[in-house]
Amino acid sequence: MVNIKYELAEKIASHVPDIDAEGILRLLEVPTNRELGDLSLPCFRLSKLLRKPPQKIAEELKEQLQDDLIERIDSVSGYLNITLDKSILASRIIPAILRMGDQYGAQDLGQGQTVVFDYSSPNIAKPFHIAHLRSTVIGHSLVRIFKFLGYRTVGINHLGDWGTQFGKLIVAFKLWGKREEIERQGIDELLRLYVKFHEEAEQNPALEDQARAAFAKMEQGDQEALELWQWFVQISLAEFQRVYELLGVDFDSFTGESFYNDKMEQVIEELKEKGLLTYDDGAWIVKLDEYGMPPAIMLKRDGSSLYHTRDVTAALYRKRTYDFAKAIYVTDYAQNLHFKQWFKVVELMGYEWAKDLEHVAFGRVSIEGKSFSTRKGNVVKLEDLLKQAIEKVRAIIEERNPGLPNKDEVARQVGVGAIVFHDLKGNRITDIDFTWEDALNFDGETGPYVQYTHARTCSVIRRAKEEKGIDLLADEVQINGALLQDTEATTLLQTLQQFAERIEQAMNRLEPSVISRYLLDLAQDFNRFYHSCHVLVDDLELCKARLALVHCVRITLRNGLRLIGLEAPERI
Repeated sequence: MVNIKYELAEKIASHVPDIDAEGILRLLEVPTNRELGDLSLPCFRLSKLLRKPPQKIAEELKEQLQDDLIERIDSVSGYLNITLDKSILASRIIPAILRMGDQYGAQDLGQGQTVVFDYSSPNIAKPFHIAHLRSTVIGHSLVRIFKFLGYRTVGINHLGDWGTQFGKLIVAFKLWGKREEIERQGIDELLRLYVKFHEEAEQNPALEDQARAAFAKMEQGDQEALELWQWFVQISLAEFQRVYELLGVDFDSFTGESFYNDKMEQVIEELKEKGLLTYDDGAWIVKLDEYGMPPAIMLKRDGSSLYHTRDVTAALYRKRTYDFAKAIYVTDYAQNLHFKQWFKVVELMGYEWAKDLEHVAFGRVSIEGKSFSTRKGNVVKLEDLLKQAIEKVRAIIEERNPGLPNKDEVARQVGVGAIVFHDLKGNRITDIDFTWEDALNFDGETGPYVQYTHARTCSVIRRAKEEKGIDLLADEVQINGALLQDTEATTLLQTLQQFAERIEQAMNRLEPSVISRYLLDLAQDFNRFYHSCHVLVDDLELCKARLALVHCVRITLRNGLRLIGLEAPERI
């Protein structure tokens, strides 16, 4: 991997006592104003260590640092600003990217470590709506990022296939449902029954008691209840699978909540043996008052389990099965308290690995200012949204590029990419107010913009081969980096060398938007270069140098898009 930043950190550290290259690396930053330099070292944190004013430290380092990599070095108000030699930058970065190809940006940071991801996890018998998209695409991207950085990853779809809601659905089906209607309408009819149950329960609260009794029968092994439940599960999974195929998302395990039914009793017994369970008003709870939290209810009055019970059981099972270094749960921030509670329960059980459990929270989704409510039927089905996006892209292709081969495939790649990127381009904790206009907007800072930029790089590379007979990867030509001195070219080089660092940042912050924002920056930098610096010029040496830069952008865009779950069409 090319890591000029680390190389410079080592050189700076050699002149600073009591701090190593890793310490300097954490301080180095890229100036917002590119005219200040390529890298900047704020010397304020070094001031206490060295007992000198920051300005003096910067001045001394300016005099001490001499290296071929450095074109210019300045000391400004306690900052050491470093401008790299452009020809050396090009001659180091470009060959490395071309050589590494699909592995550019990859590292072996997680060798020998397993990370488990719990994400997506839609509820059986309810539509897969756009609020589920967030957990699905954030989790899917994190799996790819960690895998790219050398970790063994296990992606788990912890399906919501158990709980009182199934008691409600069984009651609703028996009162108002028809088997043939469910077979014909699928999950839409299940949703209608679920909504009707809640409408009727407002007038007749006794229905809630019937639902709890129906779920208790499920947990006790009642054959009729379990057969209905299994039927609802099969109908739901068929719809979910269609959505996952559209998104290009897969999992290593589909072990939903029901998988842990025969494992919970042992956990309850362990909690009792360790003196953690308290009998309270008919329920069994773990008191968490001294930790500033309400109790975690482990068994309800009727003896049925709850989310706490199932999540603790699942964590214990996963630790035994995968021996994870970290287990990551991707759900919205409304569940913050729930995760704090059961993480604390695991800790109180004496498992030191409780510290390795992490909740990756994200913002909630509303529809034009209104909250989602499956109970009221206020949802936008994700499959409908994806299909509309694909149809819109198909129409755009017919208008702009009617001769494009594989129109349907490209429309799927770009349409789905638009929806996924729309979700991942902002900080995950930010709430999203969904509007059709925003979701299907292909102008500005969007996935289609990045995908189109990738297609443009592919077009330039094809033309170079067709018109000039140049195939850099086949020819393995030497590149004259001194020819890439244009401002647009050097800016592009600076952005390209940041890729591996941004991936690592995305992993450390559990934040895929770091990569999404990077891809937008890279696409914008490339398009400025493309419009200012003609690539297929008559000067063959200059043509090859600029074309090599185009190759590097193509590779980096493709790798980055793959990390956030988007495909990279070569023609649009």
